[in-house]
Amino acid sequence: MMRINKNINGFIFKEYVSEEVSPFDKLFEIFQELITHTSGDFEETMSWMKELDKEYKLTDENYTLEDFVEDLKKKGYIKEEIVPSGKGKTSLTAKTEQAIRKKALDQIFGKIKKTGRGNHKSKKIGFGDEITGDFRQYQFGDPIENISITETIKNAQINNGIDNFNINENDIIVEQSYHKSQMSTVLMVDISHSMILYGEDRITPAKKVAMALTEFIKTRYPKDSIEIIVFGNDAWPISIKELPYLTVGPYHTNTVAGIGLAMDLLRRKRNSNKQIFMITDGKPSCLRLSDGTYYKNSNGLDPYITNKCYSMAQQARRLHIPITTFMIAQDSYLMQFVSKFTEANKGKAFYTGLKNLGEMIFEDYESNRKKRIK
Repeated sequence: MMRINKNINGFIFKEYVSEEVSPFDKLFEIFQELITHTSGDFEETMSWMKELDKEYKLTDENYTLEDFVEDLKKKGYIKEEIVPSGKGKTSLTAKTEQAIRKKALDQIFGKIKKTGRGNHKSKKIGFGDEITGDFRQYQFGDPIENISITETIKNAQINNGIDNFNINENDIIVEQSYHKSQMSTVLMVDISHSMILYGEDRITPAKKVAMALTEFIKTRYPKDSIEIIVFGNDAWPISIKELPYLTVGPYHTNTVAGIGLAMDLLRRKRNSNKQIFMITDGKPSCLRLSDGTYYKNSNGLDPYITNKCYSMAQQARRLHIPITTFMIAQDSYLMQFVSKFTEANKGKAFYTGLKNLGEMIFEDYESNRKKRIK
């Protein structure tokens, strides 16, 4: 590592010394990872940590797992609760839930229409703080911080001369900036049984992406909105704080219900920039009929179900809501379905494995503020 000594000229090279990490911080890194895999089950997480401790000697006599649990309590990461049965239970606090979301965000980013004023660049010029590098004459309503002092003085000298120097309104030059648009996003997460079939845990990476994306939007684009929907036989919204506890169920995949609920949520948003992200690994295999019963078919692609999906995609298109599908399975016949579904919506589809799912979603989120379906 190179260090600069300000007292002498040149550089001094010293051996790099890594920052000291406390025993708590080392264990907390592992704890956050495991608590996501166990869907917030503290007892199961600690059971895994004990096994890892036996195998890899994570602790010693100076700092034990019991010490770690006590520190979790003191630092406000866990709390003791009394369940209806009268037994005590250890649960996570909001502080831990946020820490898990931030960790998910750090893991992913460690690798990458004018409406209200938000934080996203659009192709339209307007009020904002993303400078374009172009200049124009001041107009009433332009933010004071966009005035270019250098260009204004130069313009005043040209217009009025040096001997009789003064600045009039017509001399003022502002630097143009991109309008900051607002975005409303619904993220759909498939929680059908196939998300844990075939010995592959697909729900944990999907869950991490959902947590990271919500934390990203809350911190970087606070004027944007994001809502999370999970879908199996039915679809329902969940809160951000529920994400770490998300599990799959014995469900089929009702894509139509998910898209329908997503559109209902977005209809309530006033801004014109709206989008749906859908993370799924399987074909649509379920519909809820008007009488409340379910039509299910897991054998291949059922035209009765897929045609309903295409119809919903077209409906979203008419509402100017693009759907971006992140397909985490590689079956060719499923890709054909996604391709036709995407064509109906004029949206986008990414055929990705689990490894690059997070990076692809974040890149698409950033790029989508610059172009909208019309």
